[in-house]
Amino acid sequence: MRHKLLSLLLIVSMLALTLASLGAAPNKTIGINVLLSYDINDELLADIGTHGKVKVVMPEIRALTMQVRVNELAVIRALPYVAAANPDAERNAAPVDTVAVEDFSNGLSTWDLDAVNVTDFGFNNRQVAYDGSGVFVAVLDTGLVDIWRAFFPQERIAEQYAKSFGGGGGEVGYVSEQPNKWEHDQNSHGTHVTSTILGYNLRGTPVNGVAPLATVIPVKVLNQNGSGWSSTVAEGIVYVADLKLSGALGAAPVVINMSLGGPVLDIIEKAAVDYAIAAGVIIVASAGNSGASGMGYPGAYAPVISVAASGWVGEWPAGNRSWWYNRNVADPTVATDFYITDFSSRELAGQDLDIAAPGSWVVGPYKINSGMSTSYYFLGGTSMASPHVAGIVALMAQKDASLSGPEAEAILEASAIPLAPGSRTVLGPSGVSEVFSWGADATGAGLVDAAAALAATP
Repeated sequence: MRHKLLSLLLIVSMLALTLASLGAAPNKTIGINVLLSYDINDELLADIGTHGKVKVVMPEIRALTMQVRVNELAVIRALPYVAAANPDAERNAAPVDTVAVEDFSNGLSTWDLDAVNVTDFGFNNRQVAYDGSGVFVAVLDTGLVDIWRAFFPQERIAEQYAKSFGGGGGEVGYVSEQPNKWEHDQNSHGTHVTSTILGYNLRGTPVNGVAPLATVIPVKVLNQNGSGWSSTVAEGIVYVADLKLSGALGAAPVVINMSLGGPVLDIIEKAAVDYAIAAGVIIVASAGNSGASGMGYPGAYAPVISVAASGWVGEWPAGNRSWWYNRNVADPTVATDFYITDFSSRELAGQDLDIAAPGSWVVGPYKINSGMSTSYYFLGGTSMASPHVAGIVALMAQKDASLSGPEAEAILEASAIPLAPGSRTVLGPSGVSEVFSWGADATGAGLVDAAAALAATP
């Protein structure tokens, strides 16, 4: 429990909005998401508009959002052209000079990159022949903090494609674009996630990333509190898929990382995922931080590559507060050196957990106040695990630009290091040991191994 409290990730703990909670107020106005059976046309919009206000139309996935009274939801569901409808589901999780170097591929290794066999102990130590060059990774999250240029090379952030979507849910319903808000985040979650993919500047010291020469597209879909709505997430997914389909990114492979989720699978979020995967986008998402209560969505949806959070038994050795970069993880990777965190969501019936990656005590840039100062924090959560896998997928896509989502998932699972059910005793930062135990429902195929996954990629 101490470890869970220290894990600062809060984005997948929100309850879904249900009709049961609104039954006493049939005239209450809510935001809903509607999936249609046919292509959208003016006649259909006019008819469904008699039941509420149409807010956003997503023709690519035959979907729209509406603002309606609670008692209209059942009526809308019964319309002959409506495939499904549900209340919008909650989802949780001034520039400075450019960093002097263009990438951190020769930078310092951290325990988590060593653990997945991307780097080894020390500097200039890449263990794989790929660095993410030519691959776009869209990070659907909270955006980046004002001083992101103090952490990341400007060349690695695709500012021209960065986007912010806001609104959704509740009595609002409307999803809007918010110019430039993507780089004025007050939450820092998206910045920390991005640092795992690209690496970061630690007050002048370059720290390596999983895919340090990938190009990140920041897409803000969560608000300054780290929460949001599935309709907004769906807009972000469709936006990235359309970039791929339009040819704006050329023939470059595209990966989406979503370190976010909620307890129910939303219909238009599902449709957006299907649309993006059909467009050739590979989607990676966190499994959730709900432990035995089950996985979060969209991570639990089978076509998505979902990631559980693992930790290392070598954490916090007595008297060594710098263990996260000055200790060497044993090579080859030994499963008994790792554990599954207590918060990492376990797989329930009908859910699909694919792989595990470091998500305990991961260091990265994280600001807790406004201003120009830089700060760095340990964070724990499946949100930290997911970008490790998204980065590895970017390396795989660099090797094989035709790689599909199903192919990437199959390779990751087949090359994983099996982690059998068990228990580990791990030292915490206070010097007190804690026992972590898990079953087969917590690990997916096992621990991700970048070198093995790349070797298995055609």
